[in-house]
Amino acid sequence: MQAMITGVGHFTPEQRLTNQDLEKMVDTNDEWIISRTGIKERRILEKGKGTSYMALKAAQMVLDQKNMSPDELDLIIVGTVTPDMPVPSTAAFVQKELNASNCWGFDINAGCAGFIYALATGSQFIETGKHQKIMVIGADKMSAIINYEDRNTCVIFGDAAGAVLLEPSEDDDLGIEDFMLRLDGSGWKYLNVVGGGSETPASHETVDKKKHYLYQDGKTVFKNAIIGMTDVSSKVIERNDLTAKDIDLLIPHQANIRIIDSVSKRLKIDRERVVVNIEKYGNTTAGTIPVAMSEAYQKKMINRGDRVLVSAFGAGFAWGSLLLKWAID
Repeated sequence: MQAMITGVGHFTPEQRLTNQDLEKMVDTNDEWIISRTGIKERRILEKGKGTSYMALKAAQMVLDQKNMSPDELDLIIVGTVTPDMPVPSTAAFVQKELNASNCWGFDINAGCAGFIYALATGSQFIETGKHQKIMVIGADKMSAIINYEDRNTCVIFGDAAGAVLLEPSEDDDLGIEDFMLRLDGSGWKYLNVVGGGSETPASHETVDKKKHYLYQDGKTVFKNAIIGMTDVSSKVIERNDLTAKDIDLLIPHQANIRIIDSVSKRLKIDRERVVVNIEKYGNTTAGTIPVAMSEAYQKKMINRGDRVLVSAFGAGFAWGSLLLKWAID
């Protein structure tokens, strides 16, 4: 039994943070940001609202699209690095607000690869026959952990959420075909948030030293992202006896336009078959792939039966690729 995506939705906040806005905040400019990242603006969720608010909106869009009751859900999985609270899980808040009384859930922390990790995990519950309807969400409020005095990170990240519904495939030829996930814990030093965990609990010292903000060694992450995403994507394609020509659409993690271009070129996938929306939203971490997938569906860029490849690289280092055949008309 294969798992297939039967519904897709997303949410992006209304507030925009443009490159011109950032010029007034840090030593940067529009030309530099666009040339280095491809980003023109990013969305920012208002204060007082957490990641679960966006996750809820994206999940509700899927339920509305399916004309489905929340009570039908068996499981909610949320990929995020910005939970509303350390305890409980973001999935718990989404379950509560949806009033999905018959399901359970949990969060997955895999950085920018969070959605792929969550999607692969959810598919296993479908394939074993344990569950029938699983909501998989990728959501992050990155503005909550960004230092807007650090031009190396504040120009990159934004807030958003995307969600998909997984159900058993009605056609053996449709659904999730394969995935490959990787983890290299030695990469933690290049992309992290040190403060707030059990090793370095919150204190006046951690706040004063800004240890609760995201730190990124951009050059190291950039290099490893290109190598990692290309490697797992190539292997997934090859072990399914496919070539680049068989991939109808590549939906890569929207981290940096140069990473997207490098990976697609190495995979020999034409730009016309690559979904790119980084200019509008920036890097929304676990939200980038499901948001891009939802927009591609709305714009009719994906047709039933199309073979879609998704790939991401993030903190951990955690990365992976997933191959599927699109099942929604």
